[in-house]
Amino acid sequence: MGKKKHYEKALEDLQIELIGLTRWLRHTGKRMLVIFEGRDAAGKGGTIKAITDKLDTRAARVVALGKPSATEETQWYFQRYVAHLPCAGELVLFDRSWYNRAVVEPAMGFCTDEQYQRFMKACPVFEKMLVDDGIILIKYWLSVDQAEQEKRFAERAADPLKRWKLSPVDVKAREKYAEMGDLRDAMIQHTHTADAPWFVADFDDQKTGRLNVIRHLLDQVPDKLTPDKEFNLPPLKGKPKKDKVTAKAERVPEVY
Repeated sequence: MGKKKHYEKALEDLQIELIGLTRWLRHTGKRMLVIFEGRDAAGKGGTIKAITDKLDTRAARVVALGKPSATEETQWYFQRYVAHLPCAGELVLFDRSWYNRAVVEPAMGFCTDEQYQRFMKACPVFEKMLVDDGIILIKYWLSVDQAEQEKRFAERAADPLKRWKLSPVDVKAREKYAEMGDLRDAMIQHTHTADAPWFVADFDDQKTGRLNVIRHLLDQVPDKLTPDKEFNLPPLKGKPKKDKVTAKAERVPEVY
């Protein structure tokens, strides 16, 4: 079996298990929150897409917040994230999270040193509150070497379908690779706790990293339910009928 086929088969098997995970969440009413952090182009979006691709959209939700509004900037820092926490039976995946304040914001000058220090002190307490309330919280840092990151940036710049992924902040961050690495290490040092540990995954090979993260995520919940069993559809009554829609509606032109 070739590498691509091996990846596709492994991913399919994992996605079947992910369906079982969401069934378990619905059955038990548990709440699960997964945070994905990492350098630009590490592979956060692709991993989240692989996780949610085959899931019921009512069972899993992706949160990717943009720049805070003027009103949000006056709120308690965690306030806008609290609104997106999972409800009973729900899986929520954060594509970046409150940890913007630990790495991106201080590196780019988007927060003061006082705000940064306050966050580092408050974050472990905030996360303990979430876990104590019953939320299953899992945090991943996707690690990628600078040479591989540069290669992915070049691919994005050359591909019109991926160019939108390059933001002005991404471009500016290329000048701060070492600084952001130091901030990441300080973040993990201060916020890796027994209640909410960090898990680091090697993402120089995105497909392998993706499989490893999904496998690890599934292993955090040993009591998953299996997907729905195969069943036979009841026979159709009568002959298949052509769908006739009222002529009142406008027709989509058949261009292709």
